[in-house]
Amino acid sequence: MITGDKFKAIVVDDEASVCEAVKAILEIEGIEVVTTTNSVAAADEIKQNHYDLIISDLKMPKMDGLQLYDAVKDAASDSTFIIITAFGTIPSAVDAVKKGVYDYIPKPFTPDEVRIPIRRALEKRRLERENVALRTQIETRYSFQSIIGNSPEIRETFRVMRHAASSESNVLVTGESGTGKELVARAIHSNSVRVRRRFVTVNCGAIPDGLIESELFGHMKGSFTGAIADKKGLVEEADKGTLFLDEIGELSAPLQVKLLRVLQEGEFTRIGDTQTRKVNVRVVSATNKDLKKAIADKSFREDLYYRLNVIPIELPSLRRRQEDIPLLVNHFIRKHKAKAPEKNISGIAKDAMQALLAYHFPGNVRELENSVEYAIAFTAGPVIHKDDLPKYILEDRKLGQDAQKIPIMPLKDAKGQFEKGLIIAALVESGGNISEAARLLNVHRQNLQQKIRLLGIDLASISPVR
Repeated sequence: MITGDKFKAIVVDDEASVCEAVKAILEIEGIEVVTTTNSVAAADEIKQNHYDLIISDLKMPKMDGLQLYDAVKDAASDSTFIIITAFGTIPSAVDAVKKGVYDYIPKPFTPDEVRIPIRRALEKRRLERENVALRTQIETRYSFQSIIGNSPEIRETFRVMRHAASSESNVLVTGESGTGKELVARAIHSNSVRVRRRFVTVNCGAIPDGLIESELFGHMKGSFTGAIADKKGLVEEADKGTLFLDEIGELSAPLQVKLLRVLQEGEFTRIGDTQTRKVNVRVVSATNKDLKKAIADKSFREDLYYRLNVIPIELPSLRRRQEDIPLLVNHFIRKHKAKAPEKNISGIAKDAMQALLAYHFPGNVRELENSVEYAIAFTAGPVIHKDDLPKYILEDRKLGQDAQKIPIMPLKDAKGQFEKGLIIAALVESGGNISEAARLLNVHRQNLQQKIRLLGIDLASISPVR
């Protein structure tokens, strides 16, 4: 018996008794069944409604089984078509299978002669459904839309990402810790021609020096103590896919040379091997280090840097895109509220949003997500309030502590950032109402509108708070 998925079938045969016999067998299998003795009417029905299974007699008046298949194959391209055929027309049924029909059932038939091909066909359908669902889940999770934001800075990031995804060139993603470098790398891979191939991640700073060469390039049995079998490296595992090298600035000098060979020649050698192996990988690397400074310090190879940095993507810190905070907060509430279903969390209060907008977020988007998840755990619900946030966000900071966190920049730029943040806070407070925000800021409405345009504030990204 088929369990789990609900499948629909249509049975077409000019003999009503055959239709009813097949229907009885399929319904025992848990399949929803429609029957008809009119093949022309069946063609119209199939074009208008989706069926997982189409089971049709081969010999019928007006339109035979093969004509029915030809008539509906475009409209029902993801349906499984099975022919019922009398013993004398089995050669015709075999020809039908060559044309694209999935299988045939001989007539007269036993219940098992119907059941076995049906189960086989529906198992194939179930796996296809799972593959489509998994592919959709992966592509949705790592699509560009999964990177939340509407600020000018993040829109520019999207623009570069789209070009990177349509290219085969190597990409270097830079930015502070917590800005989402791996998410960007996965999004580029999932929107590229390599999406059906593997995305392999290597954290160059997390693997001990004595192991990373073996992890990257593999080894041969007996090449060192503990090498009890041949082993593929992650470079080889990523063949025809994408290799994501996180914390690339931590890679040692000898391994930089080996990686350069992969990028230049598309080849590498396992530890303990004499055979050179070819590989086709696209490399996306990431770092929060200043690699140009590392080049000047002789700790990073300049030729490797230029091989990696064909398409540079610099991720802005959360401080540089403060107007995205309301969007991100609402996204993280939707993402994590299922962890506390009894609280029925529906949003965030104004005082809590203002506290988040006022905070510096040295840990960037990752820290903001952690803060929202913390608040969901501690709130009584259904609305997150200021007191539900982590205490360190609410604590008063000494001027010296704050100064250590403020990046040095031209005074004009600092003034612009402060002004932008203040206007965003007023717009959040007023629920996006410009007149009310102007009143809170004690400026004329027209002046405020002009400032919003000059500072590039997108009103669509200002989410009302409760």
